[in-house]
Amino acid sequence: MLTVREEKIPLREDEEGVIYVGETRVTLDCVVEMFEHGASPEEIAEEYDSLELADIYAVLTYYLRHREEVTRYLADQGAHSEEASKPFDAAFPNRLKEKLLRARNRRENRGV
Repeated sequence: MLTVREEKIPLREDEEGVIYVGETRVTLDCVVEMFEHGASPEEIAEEYDSLELADIYAVLTYYLRHREEVTRYLADQGAHSEEASKPFDAAFPNRLKEKLLRARNRRENRGV
């Protein structure tokens, strides 16, 4: 007979309030953004090979059931990131800043 058990959502929050999927460094933001841009759970798993497919489904289920709360979190993270980048923006000339931002985006897209 099947025993129905509660499953823990594979999300963890660090000391700075950033939420990661499972024990990886892949953020909730990355998974939700890919999903919102039309990626399937399998495509997300292909992009972030450190994630378990079951964890992606669990996280997306959580997102769909708590969309308003997650959307607020993502907006807060975006505002925090923008505020944190102000000193960086002031400290580096535009050309260097653009180069560093491109490097960071490449790193983030790889899930590093």
